[in-house]
Amino acid sequence: MKKISFQTDVLPLKNELFRLALRITLNRAEAEDVVQETMIKVWNRREQWEQIDSIEAFCLTICRNLSLDKMRRMDNQAQTLEMGSDPTDHSYSANPEEQTVQKDRVTLVRQLISQLPEKQRSAMQLRDIEGKSYKDIADIMNITEEQVKVNIFRARQTIKKEFKKHEEYGL
Repeated sequence: MKKISFQTDVLPLKNELFRLALRITLNRAEAEDVVQETMIKVWNRREQWEQIDSIEAFCLTICRNLSLDKMRRMDNQAQTLEMGSDPTDHSYSANPEEQTVQKDRVTLVRQLISQLPEKQRSAMQLRDIEGKSYKDIADIMNITEEQVKVNIFRARQTIKKEFKKHEEYGL
């Protein structure tokens, strides 16, 4: 079994943990707090590191659970996802109208993702954004691989249906 080091194995996960926490809490400050709490919990359980198969899955599981706990306490379902990046597709920079339409589409997709049930949102985040395998997602979320696939399928179908409805009818 590999010797785990906090500095080389755990600290590099902080950005991944932050993205997961942000997707769940939908609040930048709360996500930062969750990452800090996750790091503390992982450090406090350092005696158990030798028995852990995947320190990454261990950290992500703690982060997910802390995020869910914080979300339940805050009951912040209505808040929107705060992102520091500019979602505009600059390939259309010569056409301001198309640039605005593209920005609106990205905003709509983010809004639709934030409205998904927590399990679907988390599974989709881990698979489509973080690039995790179904097995890793199952370990992190403590569900079967089949349940992961079902949650991802349903999330994608919901977003596709709602996006199409919005594009066709402007609702």
